Amino acid sequence: MALKIRLARLGDKGNPFYRIVVADSRSPRDGKFVEILGAHDPKVSDASKATKVDKDLVAAWIAKGAQPTDTVRALLIKAGALKAEKFKPKANAKPAAVKAKKEK
Repeated sequence: MALKIRLARLGDKGNPFYRIVVADSRSPRDGKFVEILGAHDPKVSDASKATKVDKDLVAAWIAKGAQPTDTVRALLIKAGALKAEKFKPKANAKPAAVKAKKEK
């Protein structure tokens, strides 16, 4: 079972709120999850208070092999739960806009 640390969306239409969860990579975005690690509120004006996360749980799940998505990785680095140099971008990774432009 491949585990991902990813966002699960909550909140009303036009008022998003996200949980940071550990889930099987095959389950739907808002489907079953293994554990809640924290929350992210993009509507909060102060970026330092937008993400609340249990740093010990994040470290434990990464040690068990769970991989954060790119978005969650950026949020965890801003929250101080991860070190930026621990995760480097993939060598072949290109932005979606560049890929779409080359295909046309």
